[in-house]
Amino acid sequence: MLKNLFSEKKAAQCAAYFLVRAGKPLSVLKLTKLLYLAERRSFEKFGEPMTGDNPVSMPHGPVLSTTYDHMNGALPSAEGGWESWIADREGHLLDLRSRAQVKNPDSFLELSDADIEVLEETWQRFGRMDQWELRDWTHANCPEWHDPQGSSNPIAPEELLAALKFSREQAEAIISRMREGDALNRAFGGPLPKH
Repeated sequence: MLKNLFSEKKAAQCAAYFLVRAGKPLSVLKLTKLLYLAERRSFEKFGEPMTGDNPVSMPHGPVLSTTYDHMNGALPSAEGGWESWIADREGHLLDLRSRAQVKNPDSFLELSDADIEVLEETWQRFGRMDQWELRDWTHANCPEWHDPQGSSNPIAPEELLAALKFSREQAEAIISRMREGDALNRAFGGPLPKH
């Protein structure tokens, strides 16, 4: 498990992007699926994670673990992180803290053009589905997910990359880059910005 790749600011801005596109609050289940599918698409398209979060299998499908903890208020938020963008959970719904702060694309300073491209592709493909359709889609189309029987189990990077049809050699190279990034972040205190 690579703990130092995760960028809370990027995860918050990815969630905010989907909430802007929806134009209304989203269920926790739908937002968790959209965020997972965007992270998965980033691996598929660019061979690297977007938020650096660790995926896990949960009963309703794959989830980005640390992001999910932020959604549930289980982790403190860093300055400019989750709580700066996303309002406290109300029942099963999440919304933006302030729609005024996201009036234009320049609001998402942590997200690269490639990140925005992945988020928009994900929204175009899955945004019209409801939470249950998304859950069922991930169960049927994300072979890295395995029913954890009421618990949660980590999804190893090797498993995700194999499901995305990367060769063993490609997967090893991607995982090696991720480990290097994790070690650098550990040494320098956080994720480095991507260019």
